[in-house]
Amino acid sequence: MDAGRLRMLRELADHGTVAAVADVLSMTPSAVSQQLKILQREAGVALIEPAGRRVRLTDAGRVLVGHADAVLAALQRARAEMDAYRTSPRGTVSVSFFPSGAAMLLAPLIIRARDRGVEVLGRDVDVPASRAPQQLGEFDIVVVHRDGRDASDWERRFTATELLREPLDVVMSADHRLARHNHVRLAELADEQWIGVEGGLMVDDVLNSIALLTGVRPRITQRVNDFRVAEELVHAGLGVALMPRYVLLTRPLVRLPVSDITVARRIEAITRSGAAARPAVAAVLEELCAVAATISSTAA
Repeated sequence: MDAGRLRMLRELADHGTVAAVADVLSMTPSAVSQQLKILQREAGVALIEPAGRRVRLTDAGRVLVGHADAVLAALQRARAEMDAYRTSPRGTVSVSFFPSGAAMLLAPLIIRARDRGVEVLGRDVDVPASRAPQQLGEFDIVVVHRDGRDASDWERRFTATELLREPLDVVMSADHRLARHNHVRLAELADEQWIGVEGGLMVDDVLNSIALLTGVRPRITQRVNDFRVAEELVHAGLGVALMPRYVLLTRPLVRLPVSDITVARRIEAITRSGAAARPAVAAVLEELCAVAATISSTAA
């Protein structure tokens, strides 16, 4: 069986539609469909079946996806071993970041990686951390952030490198009734209006955790994903918000740590298993860790 067709089947399992697979692989949907039909003939059994306007894997298709993972991982290791014959890392590594992570990490990463002969192509993509497996169809490394209390593991075909844990503070306008305090308890904010984010993103997950742990459910009146927009709303006195501690503020807002519960985000770099055997990817991961360590030590 052709490895390229096996990858298409894996991407179909991840993305769910032929059109999405075609987009990831820069092909036309008809070309993807033709290749999947060839793979199905090679397998001798039905691998996909209609499901409304979409398609889904049959039992045989899911079994073959498991074998595809092993084949693709072996090919990744083989490519990595060939790359390892080079005397130093080189080439291009594509990295996806959530927006505030890009603002914090991307510029120093590009500079440090370039000093080691590796070009970093970075993009900021504002999607939930759970989308990392799909993003790895396009990127070598996906940097995500999630609720620090989220202890769920990634699938075995992925490797997570923790970069840092960053506290989240409550930000409020300078004339807020609590602005002169050194810290804040969540019960003191029970009647506040909150500036939140779209459901499924990190801050929303943290706010939901707060509600479960304390019984204090933040009253979210606005949902904006850009921390800069959230700043403007808080500055205008329209509510309070959670803000990562290392995010630079452009408005004279007051940051207060939460005293009665640990509130933080975990920042991780996700790769396919075996990808770090490629010297260029390993170098970028090393530099990501170094940048994150510098930020953490400087802010401490």
